[in-house]
This record gives sequence, C-alpha cells and structure tokens, in this order.
Amino acid sequence: MSGYVLAIDQGTTSSRAIVFDDHFRIVGIGQKEFPQHFPRSGWVEHDPEDIWNSVVETIRSALADASLSASDIAAIGITNQRETVVVWDRASGKPIHNAVVWQDRRTSDICRRLREDGAEELLIEKTGLLVDPYFSGTKIAWILDHVEGARARAENGDLAFGTIDSFLLWRLTGGKVHATDTTNACRTQLFDISRHEWDEELLKLLNVPAALLPEVKDCDADFGTTDGSLFGAAIPIRGIAGDQHAATLGQACFSPGMLKSTYGTGCFAVLNTGETKVRSTSRLLTTIAYRLSGKTSYALEGSIFVAGAAVQWLRDGLGLVDRAEETGPMAASADDDEDVVMVPAFTGLGAPWWNADARGAIYGLTRKSGPKEIARAALEATCFQTADLLRAMRTDFAEASDTILRVDGGMVASDWTMQRLADLLDAPVDRPVVLETTALGAAWLAGHAAGVWPGQEGFGARWKLERRFEPQMSAVERGARLTLWENAIKRTLAA
Repeated sequence: MSGYVLAIDQGTTSSRAIVFDDHFRIVGIGQKEFPQHFPRSGWVEHDPEDIWNSVVETIRSALADASLSASDIAAIGITNQRETVVVWDRASGKPIHNAVVWQDRRTSDICRRLREDGAEELLIEKTGLLVDPYFSGTKIAWILDHVEGARARAENGDLAFGTIDSFLLWRLTGGKVHATDTTNACRTQLFDISRHEWDEELLKLLNVPAALLPEVKDCDADFGTTDGSLFGAAIPIRGIAGDQHAATLGQACFSPGMLKSTYGTGCFAVLNTGETKVRSTSRLLTTIAYRLSGKTSYALEGSIFVAGAAVQWLRDGLGLVDRAEETGPMAASADDDEDVVMVPAFTGLGAPWWNADARGAIYGLTRKSGPKEIARAALEATCFQTADLLRAMRTDFAEASDTILRVDGGMVASDWTMQRLADLLDAPVDRPVVLETTALGAAWLAGHAAGVWPGQEGFGARWKLERRFEPQMSAVERGARLTLWENAIKRTLAA
C-alpha cells in the first residue's frame, strides 16, 4: 500500500490540504482563504459552502501539486477549527444558517444566565470546560432558536449538527457518515469526558435535542470513505482530531508534562497530563488530548482567542503592513524607549481571564509611537498571553515546572517573536523542522490507522528540531515587561 497520506487542515481563515510521503515530507499542498463575516460587533460567521468548496479545491490542488491521483492516497486525516457550529438539513445536506465561529460572542447573555443559575460547576465537572460563548453548545441552541422552525425540525430528527469535521465528513462521504471524534465532541459542553458519551443532563441544560448529534468515535477510527465521484477514486478517512489536538500529536507530545503551543489565528497551549484528568485551579480547561484505540490521554489547555489575528488586523484593518512577515523586522527595529502594549481582546479574553465582554486596547502611545512599535506590541501580546498560560499550568501540574515549549503555526516563522517568547517565559522554545504540525498530526492518525506509518514511539523518534531559542533577557527587564502587561490587563478588565 502507498505511504502517501493526505491531511485536510480546515482553519479559521483558510483551508489547506497537504500530501505527506512515508518520510513525513510534504510533497503537495493546496491552500485557499475564504471570507469572514461579521454581522454585528462580536459576531463571527462563515458560509459553510465556502468552507466546503475551499476544501474540495485544495484537495484537488494538493494532489495535482504532488503529481498523484486519489488512488495513490492510503488515507485521509481531518483536522479542523474547533467549536465552530454548523446545522444542516439531513435530506438536502444544506446548512440552515451560516456557521457560528468559535470566536463568536453572541451567546454571552446565555452564558451569563447559566453562571447566575449555578450551572458552571456541573459543566466543569462533566466537561472540564468553563461557561463561555467560545464553546459549541450555546451556539447550537442559538441557531435553533433564531432560524424559523429549526427547533421543531431538530426534535423531529430532520436536522444534523456538526463541528466542521463532522460537516466535512458528511459531505465527503456523500451523506453516509454522521460522526465526529472525541476531541471535537469534548469541546461542545455536551460531552462527558469521563464516560465518553453525550450527556442527557447537559443536553437538557443547554436545550439541545439529542437527535441532532453525531456518533462519537476515537481519533484513529474508521470514518468511512470519500465519495468516489469527488476526486476520481474513493479514499479511506482514518483519522479526525480538532486542530489543537492534532498539533499535540504532530509535535509528538505523547508523554505527561510535554507541552506544545500553536500560533495561528489564536494561540492554544496544550499540556499532556496522561491518564490523569487534572482539575484546574487556575481557570484552564481540562480536556481530552486524544483518544487512540480506546485509550484516553487528557490535557490542560489554555486558549488565547487572538494571536495571528492581531497581525492580520495590522495588515487588513489598519494597513500598516502588506505582509505578515514584515512585522518581525519591524518589531526588531522598534524604539526601546517606547512601552506600547496591546491587549488584543477583539473577541473577549480567554484563559485565564475568561471575560467575554473585554475589548481590545493599546496602551502607552506617545507622539513617537508608530507602526514599528504597534507591530512589536501585537507580536509581544502573544508572548505575554503565553506567559500567563504557562504560569497557570505550573500551578496546576507539577510536571510542567521545567518543561520545554514546542511551538508551531504561522507566527513561529518569526525569529524575533520566538526569541521574545523564550525571554518572557524564561524557558526554552523549540521550533521543529516541520512547522505544519497540525496537518502532520492528522496525517499521522490516518497513516498509522491505515498501517502505512509507524506508531507513537516510531513517530516520536523522528521528530526533528530546527532551532531552540534560549532565554536571553535579564530578570529585571523580564519583570518590567511583564508588569507593563499586567497593568494593561487590569485596565482592560476594569473598562
């Protein structure tokens, strides 16, 4: 059997398809951005048809780029933006509303009522998640309550819900498979992460009919095959994991205490805690890292809603740069006497603050402040937020005290940002040779399940370091920078 594996990496701002060979090398790639929709302040939507069309197009592009046909691919792995919600008609396959994106804050009032009613403790105990609009459950209820006739149709079994992986799986299989994996299910606030099943009490609490829900499978399960008419031959789908879980696998963080952080639209740090389900005292999330062949590994996760999105804002919103790559050199040449700090709370603040109503702010501006200082502030904000997460993880889990951070995502190509990250963390930062670790993790799931790629030990042994960034900043300067950030956060939360 061929060792070629195709990964679908469906992200928040673009879709990618990547073909890997059996040496984990990229031999073909396709990528396509799609529109973002902002109907109101704090609302974020995607057209599911845009997502679907971009995925089909990038798969075809990746196969052509690799000079391969569908019959050459041993298996497909899917990884996706998590928590984003699609509800569609089972008969036609058509969505009944735009996808409500993970960044969306429209259910803030619902979440506030849940907290006031004392529901948060139940949700934390069963799901490991806090009450926040970030997660899928309240988004599903909102769609059902705001699309005419939707709730009655859902209760009758006429509609299906899915996170993006599930929607793509339905479409790829021609409507034959309605399923998801544990890593996506565990982010809905409807799934008991100890019993590994949808929870009736949570469904009732969030007012979501069980008839909507997909079957939940392990990450390395058999998810059916693609419709042969799509790409010229049917391809087995043998792995699914949400993007941060796939990146954890792609970084070979298989042992308790290993930590990775992905810097894409947002930033997500995941600390493997093994078979131990750690209850956070620092407002981190307890989540399933992955579930392979019936065995679950848990994790602590810190979620930052805006990382690369701040750089995208500098480019598209302010017009300060033409390309994201310009921000690193700009930051390096910024005026050291300028203490400009950005709190990029464009869609609220995530861990450890969890304030859905916070909004972005820039502090410390003077007449000397310019594009370079603002670019530095945007990049440094991601580093500051990661420092908050690592401090919280060290409080919750002793094995994180001297961990090395493995990084991936678009922002890690910036040497300046990675050095500043190591400086502010006071910890080593390891950048791998393969930066497409999210796609690689999905590919590993599929390749291993299909029998053409090695298991955890063999895969982990072939993880390769490109560069380690060691801390260079003095303790005095580090403390001063972190104090600036802490003051900015306090002022933002008090606004």
